[in-house]
Amino acid sequence: MDFLVIDDDKTFRDATCFLIEECGHYAEGVESGQIGLNWLKEDKWNAVLLDVSLGEENGLDVLAKIQNQFPLVAVVIFTAHGSVQTAVEAMRRGAVDFLEKPFQREQFITVLARLQRFGQMSQRIERLEEVVTETRAQRLEPILDFTTPAMNEIMDILTRAAKTPASILILGESGTGKSVTARAIHDQSHLAKKPFVTVSCPSLSKELLESELFGHVRGSFTGAIKDHWGKVKAAEGGTLFLDEIGDLPMEIQPKLLRLLQEREYERLSENVTRHASLRVIAATNRDLKKRVADGLFREDLYFRLNVIAVEMPPLRQRDGDLIRFAEHYEKYFADQCMRQLGGLSPEVVACIRAYHWPGNLRELRNAVERAVILAQSDKLSLDDFPAELRGQNSPATVSGEFLPQAGSLISMEKLEEVHIRKILERTPALSEAAEILGIDQATLYRKRKKIGLE
Repeated sequence: MDFLVIDDDKTFRDATCFLIEECGHYAEGVESGQIGLNWLKEDKWNAVLLDVSLGEENGLDVLAKIQNQFPLVAVVIFTAHGSVQTAVEAMRRGAVDFLEKPFQREQFITVLARLQRFGQMSQRIERLEEVVTETRAQRLEPILDFTTPAMNEIMDILTRAAKTPASILILGESGTGKSVTARAIHDQSHLAKKPFVTVSCPSLSKELLESELFGHVRGSFTGAIKDHWGKVKAAEGGTLFLDEIGDLPMEIQPKLLRLLQEREYERLSENVTRHASLRVIAATNRDLKKRVADGLFREDLYFRLNVIAVEMPPLRQRDGDLIRFAEHYEKYFADQCMRQLGGLSPEVVACIRAYHWPGNLRELRNAVERAVILAQSDKLSLDDFPAELRGQNSPATVSGEFLPQAGSLISMEKLEEVHIRKILERTPALSEAAEILGIDQATLYRKRKKIGLE
């Protein structure tokens, strides 16, 4: 645990920090309540040991500020001999315990046991809050509500793999739901009640990412004012999700390989080898085989991650789910905006089916959210959607009917019909149209008749 000692008596403050570190924990001391509050804002602390008498400051007033700003931080009050009534008042105001000055090692160990129980409770509360937040976020994502055979096959593989300790690699374009799928694997596994911890590999520099993953000890780098446990420790017993692992710096890859193979790691600038019990799920939109060939990703790490691998299909390959997803988002955002909408107009449905959706679910979600906010009628129309859907990438029209483009998930027969109609619109004579299409005029005549253009 990490303790912040707030006491204006330097001798007592230093002695208390020494005792805490002797018991295997980390401690820093400050001389005033205001400095203590600043330290609490800048870093995470498990508990505060707070003196009631802080010169001109009243420790009970500082306690109230800590309770208001940092409700999950446990506070233990120091009280001088004969001030037990003050200690009782402090506990009434939210302190978890008190220590009467001067105290013995055994007394501190008793209080420490209570603090550890309080810390475990705080961790459970934080974890529950994270789960609630993620659950609310996942209500927005319909990725696991699918009908396509490809997704059925993928989820069957993942459901079977979820109950094993095997590493899982999720591939796919950005926005295809890799993070939501990773959480679903955890929730369906034997680790569901344990932590689910995410690390975004491209979000930090090499030094900070290594510290974020494995932790560091005080003085490891500029700004490392205290020991820090990394995400590996936070995920103990549960799942560590490494998002966009294709961007993991080469310098960190050997350490991750060791974690996967030996279940061992060391904090930055520390020589103590620690054991980790966790499951690793990784995801990336990169072509890892190409990264290996280019010397940007270790081959042995790739094989170690690639025990169970699946590739999330892009939205353009999920035509059976596309409109259901759009309708899901429309209802969700209409509820959020407290609007009564009647769904998607026929031209919007045709446009959504024809568009390529390079941003996948993320782009679809943003487009529908925008449309719901800007909608001027009780149905979403094309005018409510972004220009790229209504412009060059929107479907072609013939006599007001929306038709799909090349690349849409349609039959060759339908695509040929669209192409013939457009060529006939743009050419003055049947002979010229036949020449462009590469067929004779008689064949073109029969095709025109078949599609009703006589």
